[in-house]
Amino acid sequence: IEKETLELERIARLNMSEAKEILLNRMESELKTEYVQKIKEHEDRTRNDSDKLARKILSQAIQRCAVDHVVESCVSVVTLPSDDMKGRIIGREGRNIRTFENLTGIELIIDDTPEAVVISGFDPVRREIARIALEYLVSDGRIHPTRIEEVIDKARSDVDQKIKDAGEKTVFELGIQNIHPELVKTIGKLQYRTSYGQNILQHSKEVAHLAGIMAAELGVNIKLAKRAGLLHDLGKALTYEEEGTHTALGVELARKYNESPKVLHAMACHHHDIEFETVEAVLVQVADALSAARPGARMEPVENYIKRMEKLEEIGNSFEGIEKCFVMQAGREIRIMVQPDSVNDEYASILARDIAEKIESEMEYPGQVKITVIRETRATNFAK
Repeated sequence: IEKETLELERIARLNMSEAKEILLNRMESELKTEYVQKIKEHEDRTRNDSDKLARKILSQAIQRCAVDHVVESCVSVVTLPSDDMKGRIIGREGRNIRTFENLTGIELIIDDTPEAVVISGFDPVRREIARIALEYLVSDGRIHPTRIEEVIDKARSDVDQKIKDAGEKTVFELGIQNIHPELVKTIGKLQYRTSYGQNILQHSKEVAHLAGIMAAELGVNIKLAKRAGLLHDLGKALTYEEEGTHTALGVELARKYNESPKVLHAMACHHHDIEFETVEAVLVQVADALSAARPGARMEPVENYIKRMEKLEEIGNSFEGIEKCFVMQAGREIRIMVQPDSVNDEYASILARDIAEKIESEMEYPGQVKITVIRETRATNFAK
């Protein structure tokens, strides 16, 4: 056996340890390729199955929930019958406009705009009271400090009734029972609140619908999901009046009026502030993201948009073997050009997964981001 071994080493020009090392390296390379292929097959099969189920549940939820959203700003415009009315609104030595602004906490802008007065203020409830009061004063024609005070009191009473009616209507439409009257009133206030241009009451109703539909598909507590979905942004009705985040304010108010611990938990973790403990809490968070990510639902500042694009490009370029990175479709897709000598076809799929995981862990964004890794090999020669 020893002679045969020596003869084989002479013919192969390799000793036994060298031949063993070459064999092991070849096996390792083949196993690695097979391992990557198996992982890719398993991922594709799992992704296809889970995507089908998730797509079915989400599409059913979205199709069954059609809610219009109203975009509001920090100004309202009241039309005047003539420009002569501007002088009456201002009053002698400005006493009428001063009285109006002091009682409403809202600024009236009277300029060269023909037959119009602009009502400016960050608090939408106060702005609505001012709009109703001014429209009534203009139609009535009697404008003096005493009359202004009476009309503003009446307008404030009308807005309070509108808020109460909106809250009761919302709770009735969603079929949610046993909510404290103060919470119902706070829910009604949400119709005068916006976030990125999205009306918060309509958003909350949409989240409740979406969470309830997904809960039904998954066989979990529908009433709990809808209740938590409706109340998840409750604190946004209080952010003009009290200090603190809308999540903390909403949870505190709901706790004050004896909402259940599961509802409080779902409200508290809809922005990932704490870990999820119930399926319903996850559904509320998903429904919140769906409602916010719907095209046209929100207006986004240009600065935030640019920062998100730059961060996506930075993450894409942070991996080895990347030649170029292109962020496309307003940040909803990244196309990665890799160096063919550094990245093979099998590793390209692993690279796409690693980039997706890094984006998920480091960024917050609406909807989803598609990662496409492109590996291109070109062979060039010349015929002379």
